[in-house]
Amino acid sequence: MQFRVPQFIDVEDKIFGPFTFKQFLYLAGGAGMSFVVYKTLPFLVAFLLIIPILGLSAALTFTKINNKPFAEILEYYFRFVFQSKLYIWKRSPKKKVTKKEERKEEPTLTPHFSDSRLKDISWSLDILDINKQ
Repeated sequence: MQFRVPQFIDVEDKIFGPFTFKQFLYLAGGAGMSFVVYKTLPFLVAFLLIIPILGLSAALTFTKINNKPFAEILEYYFRFVFQSKLYIWKRSPKKKVTKKEERKEEPTLTPHFSDSRLKDISWSLDILDINKQ
């Protein structure tokens, strides 16, 4: 038995002519909002509001940035702006060290064991074997 494997599953279907369903909704929504603004506000004010509405509608429909739709970029922007941010790094003032203090600070050589207890035991067994020979 042979089965047909769907291909191009990441490409949206063109439903309304050359537009996908989302693109059509963006265009229809922009046109509908523009019509409502035109009917409810005086012409000059409506004209000043219709231009950004149609621009946003066209950007949502046709613009892709780094192969990502403009709607996704806009979502990331708003998420970044309104999400709380966590700042961890804070610069602290440096402590001035005098020459006398520099001389006092000599590194001490101490053996450092690893965090793993199994490695420590294995190391001690290897050392004991070498000492017995």
